[in-house]
Amino acid sequence: MKFGKVENPENIDFTLPKTHFDTSKVLKQSSKDKLNVFVGCAKWNRAELKGFYPRGTKDELTYYSSQFNSIELNATFYRLFPKEQFIKWYDKTPSGFKFFPKLGQEISHFKRLQNVDAVVNEYIDHFVLLKEKLGTIFLQLHNNFSPKNFKRLQDFVESWPKELPLTVECRHTDWFTDPNVADDFYSLLEDNNVSNTIVDTAGRRDMLHMRLTKDEAFIRYVGANHNSDYRRLDDWIIRLKEWVNMGLKNIHFFVHQNLEQESPLLAAYFIKQLNKEFGLSLIIPNEKDDDSDSQISLF
Repeated sequence: MKFGKVENPENIDFTLPKTHFDTSKVLKQSSKDKLNVFVGCAKWNRAELKGFYPRGTKDELTYYSSQFNSIELNATFYRLFPKEQFIKWYDKTPSGFKFFPKLGQEISHFKRLQNVDAVVNEYIDHFVLLKEKLGTIFLQLHNNFSPKNFKRLQDFVESWPKELPLTVECRHTDWFTDPNVADDFYSLLEDNNVSNTIVDTAGRRDMLHMRLTKDEAFIRYVGANHNSDYRRLDDWIIRLKEWVNMGLKNIHFFVHQNLEQESPLLAAYFIKQLNKEFGLSLIIPNEKDDDSDSQISLF
C-alpha cells in the first residue's frame, strides 16, 4: 500500500494518540462474549508476498488460509468476481477463516455513493456466498470525499442492511480535524452500529482518531519498511490491551507494507505478541516451515 508513504519515516512521530474519550463509553456497552481476533494481510498473491510460499505450493489461497485466519480482501475493490469465485474461495478455506471484502470503487470512487443501490445489492449478493466466513465489509472513500458530502454518507450508512457488519474509512482530513464534523461523523456511525476504520500510516497521522464507534477495532496498519515498524506494533499491543480491559471483544487487524512482501513477517511478529499478551493460540505464519523459497527477513 502506497497510501501515506513518506521518504523519511525516521522523521515521523509514531506515538499513538490517547484513546478518544467516547471510546470508553462505547466499550462499556460491549457484551461479555469471548475475545475474537483476526489478523491478516491485504492479498494472497504470490508475486506480492514473494518468499512467503513454500516451494511447490499449488494453490496460494489454500496455503495462505492455513497460515492466517483472515484476509482483507482488497481485490473486490477493483472488480466484482463471479459468484462461482466466492463459492470456490469459501470451499478452499478452513473453518474459522474470514474474508473482509472491500466494496468496489464503482460505489465509492466513481459514483461517490450516488445512485448505488443496485450495484451495492449486487456486491452484497456475491459477498453473502461466503456465509459464516464473511467478516466486516469495508467501504473506503476517496481522498477528496469531504464532509460536504455528509448527506450521501448518511443515506448510505442508514440504508445499509443492519445484519451485515460494515466499516467506513474516510480519508479527507476534515472528517477528523474539524471537531464539529468529527462529532457528527462518529455519531452517525455509532447510531447505526458501523465501525470507524483506523489507519496507521506514516504520512497520515490524522487518521489515528482512536474513536471506536462499536465493539470492533478495525485497524489497517501500514508499515514504513523501517525498523520502527516493530516498535509501532508493540505500541498497538499496549493500546489493544487497554481497549480489551475496557470491554473490546473484536479485533480486526490487517498488515500492509509499501513493499507487501514483508507484510507476513510483520503480521507473524504481531500474532506472537497477541498470543503472549492475551493467551491466544493463533497460528504463527511459517513458524515451522523451513522450505519457503527464500524465507525473507525484514530490514
